[in-house]
Amino acid sequence: MIELQNINKAFGPKQVLDGVNLKVAKGESMVIIGGSGSGKSITIKCILGLVQPDAGRILLDDQDVTTLERTAFLARFGMLFQGGALFDSMPVWKNVAFRLLHEGMNKAQAYEIAVEKLKRVGLSASVAEQFPAELSGGMAKRVGLARAIAAEPEIIFFDEPTTGLDPIMSGVINRLIREIVTEMGATAVTITHDMSSVRAIADRVAMLYHGKIHWEGAADQIDASGDPIVDQFVHGRAVGPLTAEAEKG
Repeated sequence: MIELQNINKAFGPKQVLDGVNLKVAKGESMVIIGGSGSGKSITIKCILGLVQPDAGRILLDDQDVTTLERTAFLARFGMLFQGGALFDSMPVWKNVAFRLLHEGMNKAQAYEIAVEKLKRVGLSASVAEQFPAELSGGMAKRVGLARAIAAEPEIIFFDEPTTGLDPIMSGVINRLIREIVTEMGATAVTITHDMSSVRAIADRVAMLYHGKIHWEGAADQIDASGDPIVDQFVHGRAVGPLTAEAEKG
């Protein structure tokens, strides 16, 4: 459904993406892992057209995304942002229904859908009238998830979905993501460095390293990849090739 062909992106002298090739099948949950600054977020921004690659092509259903009508293209996507990105001045239900209202849906119908999606992520209808400042971190993340699925998108991006959450709430969010993606039959792309998320969410995993896809495979193969770089990252080992590289500067 999504294909990246030899994607390159540099910012000044820093080459962030250096020939990224990746395919994401329809209905698949792909998780992209890698250290900070490895280009995970830039990869998603390139797919969405928020950042223009210096070279390469991105295809959606075999069509070059640069040739697609922008509004219709973006309507196919939902996104859970790392920091929540909720609008502080709006009640929760308007945050969830933001796209629906923007597209002209009447308030009564949008409110009904917002409450339905809030219930799907384990929040009661009473939360709908609250404001983001009144929510805990876990509740805010659930609201963000409800917003991501409100318009029933075909493709959902999850940007570090468990950042800032305690282990129990991280587990809850991971389980919700997996259930919702499966129920909707959506294609999912998640970027994270949290291996608990990888194990809970992924069908396939790709590791970005030095601007390229260094390893790709089924989620259940990652613990036995046989690659020392992947092995150190996955198991969080203090000693290994990534440490030696960091110490070298």
